[in-house]
Parts: sequence; C-alpha cells; structure tokens
Amino acid sequence: MQICLRLLSLLAILTLAACSSGPYGPVLPTDQEVAELAHEIRSLGPDVDPEEAQRAARIAYEYPYELSQEYQITDRPLVHNTKVNMGVKPRGLCWHWAMDMEARLKRERFETLQMHRAVANAHNIRLEHSTAIISAKGDPMQKGIVLDPWRKGGRLFWAHLRDDTRYKWVPRAQVLADKFGPERAQELLARVAD
Repeated sequence: MQICLRLLSLLAILTLAACSSGPYGPVLPTDQEVAELAHEIRSLGPDVDPEEAQRAARIAYEYPYELSQEYQITDRPLVHNTKVNMGVKPRGLCWHWAMDMEARLKRERFETLQMHRAVANAHNIRLEHSTAIISAKGDPMQKGIVLDPWRKGGRLFWAHLRDDTRYKWVPRAQVLADKFGPERAQELLARVAD
C-alpha cells in the first residue's frame, strides 16, 4: 500500500512538473530590483535609515538565492512542497522560507526597521501560507512590506501588505493564540525566539 501511495505521489509530481511553465530556482537579483525594494522600504517612514533600507533590500533578494540552492529548488512551489513532504527535498515549504528570511534579517539588528511573521488561511492546512514582513520600527505589520520568496519558487515576491490582495495576512502570534490559547502561544513564540 505504501509503495502504491509513493508511486501515485511521484506520478502527481511528474504531472505537475510537466505542466509548469518557466524556470524555477536560483536567480541573482538585478541592481534595479534591489533599488526598487530599497526605495519602498525607505518610504515606510521618515525615520527609516536609507543604509538599513538598502541593506535589507539586498538581503531580501540575495538570501532567497542562497536558500533556493540549499533547498534544491527546481520546480514550482507546490511541486517542491510535494517533494519536501515526501522526503525527496530537504526544505522549502513556505514556513521554512518565512522563518529563514525573518531570522536572517533579524541578525542585522536594524535600529529603524522591524520584522514580523504572518500567516494566511490558517484554518485550512492545505492552503495555509506563511511569510515575513518588514516595517518601520514600531509600526504594525499592516503598514509593512511582504517579503515572500516561496510564491515564485525562490524568486522574491514583495508588495506592501495593503496591496497583497492574494492573501489575508494575520499576525502569527494571533494565529497561534487562536489555535493553542494565549499562554501556549507565548511559550511557542518564546521557544522560537531563542
């Protein structure tokens, strides 16, 4: 039975891969792409340091390039997810991208920027999606920019949260509190922060 399920899963992967269009995987950003994102990060508030905005934009583009190699991205996101869930690929689910992006940008210890995590479709595990969001320090995530490398198979998608109409983003802390209760959510968040 297990062999049949694996064969069916493999057949599904091959079918999805045959339907995919365009290349997926590591692509270095252009200077123009980085400059556009840096401009939008600077526009998040008058106190945003231009150097921090430039550094955040560069990392937001270059780090997914590194991760897409580490995750062995060669397919569309849903095909890659299937391979991860089957144990064929090491990582690359949306929450991997979000967690790694957030952690990498937090290592910069920005003084004028702040990272957030958000989840969409939390009540539907098949459609649940996670992302990282950057905002001006002290601003809520709703005023920030979505940084989502999963959506395009390792190529950064970004948009102001208000313009990202594909998903209804909810703070990760709220999603965890709804699922597990406030106390357990705080424990989980504290464990991840360590």
